[in-house]
Amino acid sequence: MADVSIDEQINQLLAPGSRAFFEMVFVEVPIFGVGVPVVVACLVGAAVFFTLYYRFINVMGLPMAVRTLQGEFSGDDDPGEISHFQALTTAISGTVGIGNIGGVAVAIAAGGPGATFWMIVAGFLGMATKFAECTLGVRYRTVHPDGTVSGGPMFYLSRGLEERGWPQAGRALGSFYAVGIMIGCLGVGNMFQANQAYVQMRAVTGGADSPLDGYGWAVGMVLAVVVGGVILGGIQSIAAVTEKLVPLMAGLYFAGAVTVIAMNITALPEACLAVLEGAMTGKAAAGGAIGSLIIGMQRAVFSNEAGIGSAAIAHSAVRTRLPATEGLVALFEPFIDTIVICTLTALVIGVATVTWPDFMESGLAGVAMTSDAFGRTVWWFPYPLGIAAVLFAVSTMLSWSYYGLKGWSYLIGPSARMQMAYKLVFCVFIVIGASIKLDAVLDFSDAMVFVLCVPNILGLLILAPVVREELVRLQQHATAKETKEAS
Repeated sequence: MADVSIDEQINQLLAPGSRAFFEMVFVEVPIFGVGVPVVVACLVGAAVFFTLYYRFINVMGLPMAVRTLQGEFSGDDDPGEISHFQALTTAISGTVGIGNIGGVAVAIAAGGPGATFWMIVAGFLGMATKFAECTLGVRYRTVHPDGTVSGGPMFYLSRGLEERGWPQAGRALGSFYAVGIMIGCLGVGNMFQANQAYVQMRAVTGGADSPLDGYGWAVGMVLAVVVGGVILGGIQSIAAVTEKLVPLMAGLYFAGAVTVIAMNITALPEACLAVLEGAMTGKAAAGGAIGSLIIGMQRAVFSNEAGIGSAAIAHSAVRTRLPATEGLVALFEPFIDTIVICTLTALVIGVATVTWPDFMESGLAGVAMTSDAFGRTVWWFPYPLGIAAVLFAVSTMLSWSYYGLKGWSYLIGPSARMQMAYKLVFCVFIVIGASIKLDAVLDFSDAMVFVLCVPNILGLLILAPVVREELVRLQQHATAKETKEAS
């Protein structure tokens, strides 16, 4: 035992319980011979319901969402802390992360190119779920005397269910959600991101021969200082950074991906055909078309977090008097995260690799698979890709620090001293995450985040009529505004 490192000892100690909890949350049921995680089935099923219930708001709401981003339905004197655009970029920074680069490659390796098609479908359906949870986030938020805002599932579960005559159930579910988001943020939104940022920096600077090898703690310290300098200023500081960082990192990745696709344009039709055939004809791996469907859906859900409710915490801080406006703005989140960025990643892999089977049998994993696809076209592309990966990780940490803080504040109150203590703890975990990799801790936090879909989806279903009321109110407001302007 003396030869085993401290982090390995901790990992061994926590592994049994963590694995048991992970398997309980992601328990599978067989469908046509393929294991389907129940939690994913619930999220996708709910997304289908919301798409139908809100009459395809995923498409019909986009024009008004654009008008909202342009400031048509809000004023400077409206309650809230940040603009619609800042709320959107803050939420996107929490979902656009390492998974958009490496997770897509993993999904394709497991489910074949057809998984890409089902990722797009799940992203489209998830737009309706985002609309519901972000509308409720603003509807039931708390605006404090100093102008700061607290919102999210904790509040619409407790207050929304209290309106329905279930105050005790609402408080219990709200508290459970707060605990889960607080714990989950330290793993999924902190340690994992810091660890992967270090791994990418080490990889692009020489791997085992990198001058950074063995200095994960130093990289973690730098990341902690950067993140800490931003989050100490609260949501306004986070939003001010993300509104610049998100377009930058997304633009950098978009430009690189489009360049690779353009340089291999003759391979694009074949790559697209492989995606469609894999989705429809059962040529995908892991059990045919149904395997492709499940893996693609799961990757999309894990990527855009529609149904988890975390993004509603950021959207709740928006300046508006019409909750449905932010629900409409939130439609762009799964669209950008899953439909655009994840699809670009898949197409880069499709056009840049010799053949899909060669790629799936390459033995590479995660980001390395995507990096290899970029490098096959332009040898130095993995370097800007590494920069984009680090930016993705940092932006995710910024948003998730705020999510965890609001869970913490919900439980203990808005004490400035206690909020500062939380932020310091969050920064310490960045250093820990970059220095070691505790698989058991990450498994537990990952499961804790996704178990939150249970109370959240339940609340969204119960409060669906409230969301529709808010949508009607916004539509009436827009009609009255247009009539007034026309006269």
